[in-house]
Amino acid sequence: MKILVVDDDKEIVELLSIYIKNEGYEPVTANSGQEALDQLAAHSDIALMVLDIMMPGIDGIEVVKRVRKNSQIPIIIVSAKTTDMDKIQGLITGADDYVTKPFNPLEIMARIRSLLRRSTQQTSKNVPDKLEVGPITIYKDSHEVVTDSNQKVQLTALEFGVLYLLASHPNRVFSADEIFERVWKQESVVSAKTVMVHVSHLRDKLEEATNGEKVIETVWGVGYKVEV
Repeated sequence: MKILVVDDDKEIVELLSIYIKNEGYEPVTANSGQEALDQLAAHSDIALMVLDIMMPGIDGIEVVKRVRKNSQIPIIIVSAKTTDMDKIQGLITGADDYVTKPFNPLEIMARIRSLLRRSTQQTSKNVPDKLEVGPITIYKDSHEVVTDSNQKVQLTALEFGVLYLLASHPNRVFSADEIFERVWKQESVVSAKTVMVHVSHLRDKLEEATNGEKVIETVWGVGYKVEV
């Protein structure tokens, strides 16, 4: 399985490549945004990307925007930008996770394993393959979301995970912390903000595809639900 590591700091690229190899994955490297896009074009089997933001030429945010036009591979941003707004911008743009520098390589590897597991694992068999919620149909195995008008909604792995969790438990309210623990499968002090950003982005995509129909409800002060 190939993992793309993108950073203009060659020492960071080399360090992460060593850890990626030790985990049994195959590192693919790039030192600029353009190189990253070239590598993605050359290797259609790249399973995940670890991406710096501040690079000369095409920066990381622009790379995420371009990748998300035709790909939903998991993306982890690793950046020296540490404010909440920086993190929110990265997540809204389409990244699945955000880690600040300096970082522990073991933490990066844990997040890589978590995202890869989530993007490839099958959810439990006691849940139907197909869920119909209002104007959309959700297909578990193919990770597809299709509207009544047969329009596909392009979601990231995490956005699909949030939607599927809520849709498979209709009318149940999930707190942001519970959604984070179930979908991200880790604990975080910024879980509420992270979930809020992903739910907002998910809502925008669903409403755009369904001409404004509301699928996810906010229960203020409590959490989120899908009502049927």
